[in-house]
Amino acid sequence: MRWSGEGSSARLMLGASALTTLGAIPPFLVGAQAVLLMRDLDFGPAGLGLAVSTFFAVAALVTILGGSRLERWGDPAGRLVAGLLVATGGLGLALLVRDWPSLVAAMAVLGAGNATCQGTSNRTVATALPPHRRGLGFGVKQSAVPAAIMLGGLAVPTTTAALGWRSTFVVTGLLGVLLAFTALTSALAGRRRHRRTAAARPGDGAGAVPGRGGRHTPEDRDRAPWGPLLLCGVAITFASAAANFLGAYLASWAHEVGLTIGQAGLLMAAGSGSSVLVRVVSGLRADARHGGNLSVVAAMMLSGAACLALIGAVPQVWSVLLFGFLAFAVGWSWPGLMLYAVARVGRDAPTQASSVVQAGAFVGGALGPVGFGLLVAGLGFRGAWEAAAAALLVAGVLTLLARHGFRRDLRERPPTEPFAYGGGRRSPRFVTRTRGG
Repeated sequence: MRWSGEGSSARLMLGASALTTLGAIPPFLVGAQAVLLMRDLDFGPAGLGLAVSTFFAVAALVTILGGSRLERWGDPAGRLVAGLLVATGGLGLALLVRDWPSLVAAMAVLGAGNATCQGTSNRTVATALPPHRRGLGFGVKQSAVPAAIMLGGLAVPTTTAALGWRSTFVVTGLLGVLLAFTALTSALAGRRRHRRTAAARPGDGAGAVPGRGGRHTPEDRDRAPWGPLLLCGVAITFASAAANFLGAYLASWAHEVGLTIGQAGLLMAAGSGSSVLVRVVSGLRADARHGGNLSVVAAMMLSGAACLALIGAVPQVWSVLLFGFLAFAVGWSWPGLMLYAVARVGRDAPTQASSVVQAGAFVGGALGPVGFGLLVAGLGFRGAWEAAAAALLVAGVLTLLARHGFRRDLRERPPTEPFAYGGGRRSPRFVTRTRGG
């Protein structure tokens, strides 16, 4: 693929980030406007948790069942389907939802839209960006999630205050329409270019056999190492459950220990901003070294586990401010690096490899708020923070086990082309031998 320079890379990164934000923002809009939705649609906190969990559960199901299909789709097709789902869910929620069951139905459609947005943007970063920019690309893309938290919070004093809660979903729905329209025009333009090229050069490519530079025949494809990938999927399920509990309940706990509602909101905004910054910086650093990313992911998870444990163990304002901020900055800055790592070792199936991790993140997003919310009700906040810390600890250990599995797979089943891994900035610690060598 030809490149016109860093400008092309920047546009792809920002496009992937915008697509991810559009898919991820609905549950944060629902959470930020929960009081208004519950009043107008006549349901309680349990219904809110189930609606949000439905969003993530459907996203996980679509990712698991549709990962191979997204691998085959081109970028315009993925964006077209994503735009149609976001438009249908967003406008349906704004214009048709009148009770809790219809809210759940709209969240299910939006969950499918989120899965398609994430899968399409993952494919773009993993295959369209040049290799030396993919770490940064995944960092920028995954910064969309904390950015969505901030946007969801900012919607309340702006759009919601002026036009009501339904207006925020009108905006997301119209953005979905715009996405689908631009994807359709891009696909039609690409088809016209292809026809003109074929007419100008009939017979070009006849009898060509795809090789490593293009599409791979089934015999030529390197299978992804599924054992370590599944370990990563389970690890991110635990980690995502804990991280979503942090995002959903830190403000409530901060208010309980003495912060005002406004101060708790500022803590959430500062924490989300720090997570954006660390995700981007960690992506840049990943591009500057030869692998070694999963050990950094594990260190982030283990550090986050310590922060969550201290948030609950020391119920004082200074502790919640300090360790809450650090939990966002370090303990929830691993998603982009994890996706980059598994896409990098995913052989000839980077989209499928990243889909395993993405599905785990969605499952954790579905289970975390409900599961830890029940722990808050049964054990109190301190017990729930301890359980969340334990979940991140388990995630860190599983990530280290997956790292060991990936490295063993590279030794036992070397790729057809040399692959550098193990870290190192000037030169890699390890390089695989050529197959059969």
